[in-house]
Amino acid sequence: MEGSASGKFSGCSCLFMISFLMVCLGVRSELTTDFYNESCPNLLTIVRKAVKSAIKTETRMAASLVRLHFHDCFVNGCDGSVLLDGSDGEKSALPNLNSVRGFDVVDTIKSSVESACPGVVSCADILAIAARDSVLLSGGNTWKVFLGRRDGLVANQTGANNGLPFPTDSLDTITQKFANVGLNQTDVVSLSGAHTIGLARCTTFSSRLFNFSGTGAADSTMDTEMVSDLQTLCPQSGDGNTTTSLDQNSTDLFDNHYFKNLLVGKGLLSSDQILFTGDAAASTTKSLVQNYSSDSGLFFSDFTNSMIKMGNISPKTGSDGEIRTNCRVINS
Repeated sequence: MEGSASGKFSGCSCLFMISFLMVCLGVRSELTTDFYNESCPNLLTIVRKAVKSAIKTETRMAASLVRLHFHDCFVNGCDGSVLLDGSDGEKSALPNLNSVRGFDVVDTIKSSVESACPGVVSCADILAIAARDSVLLSGGNTWKVFLGRRDGLVANQTGANNGLPFPTDSLDTITQKFANVGLNQTDVVSLSGAHTIGLARCTTFSSRLFNFSGTGAADSTMDTEMVSDLQTLCPQSGDGNTTTSLDQNSTDLFDNHYFKNLLVGKGLLSSDQILFTGDAAASTTKSLVQNYSSDSGLFFSDFTNSMIKMGNISPKTGSDGEIRTNCRVINS
C-alpha cells in the first residue's frame, strides 16, 4: 500500500510539476512591458536616442518607422520579416517596393543595441519601440510597448502583396484585410490616422487627378483647389516619384488634423478619403472620423489601443524564431 500510495503521489507530483511548468512557459511566452528590464536595461534609452537623431536628420523618418512596424505586423505577424533582404522578400512586394524605407536607421539602432546587449533584443521589438518613439517625438502620445517578440526566419512576398492595404482599395477590402489579422473598423480608422505625418509619392494618388475611374475628370470627392495644386505637382508625364504631404498643412505634427482634412475633401489617398466619403463609410467609419476630428484625446486613446493590438498580431515567442544579429539576414 505504501508503494502504491507513493507511486500515486509521485504521479500526481509529476503532473502538477508539468502543469506548473506549462503555465510558467505560457506566461513567459506572452509579451510584457518589462521583458528586457534585466537582460537589456538601457534598451529604451538606446532606441529613443537613435530615433531622435534620425528624425532630426530627416523629419519624414518618423512616419517611415511607424509604417515599417505596420507593414511588418500585417505579414507573418510582428516578426521583423519586412527587414529581410532578398529578391523574393517583402521589400520587393508591390506595396513596399520603392516605398517602405528606414532600413538604415533600423540597422543603426540594432548595432547600438547589440553593442550593449548582444543576442538579446529582436529586430521585431526594435520596430515596435521605434514606432512608439516616432509618434511621441512627432508630438503624439506615448504608451508602454509590449515586448518579447522573436524574429521570423522567412519573408513572405506573396503575403505582403495580398495582405497589405493598397491606396486604391475599397473600404470593404481594407476592412477585410484588417479583419484577416484580427483588427476591426475602429482599428482601420485610428491606424489610418498615422497619415497625420509623412509623405506620399504621386504614383499613389495620381489616379484621382486625371480621368478618375474613366470619368475623364478628377475625383469629385477631392477639394478642387487641392486637385489643381496636385495636377501641377504630379503631371501625367511625370515619373510619379515626387512626394507631397499626406496631411496637408500639418505635415510633421502628429495630431488629429488628418481627420479634419477628410471632412473637407482633403484626404490625399483614396483609401484616406473613403473613410468619410461614400455609401460604405456612411454606416461604418464616417462617424468615427467626425469624432476624431473634434476630439484629439479620443483619437490618441484609440490609436494607442490599436497600435498595441496590432503589435500583438501573431508574435513569435519562447523558442520560436530567433534573435537576429543582423536584421537583414537570418543567423547563419
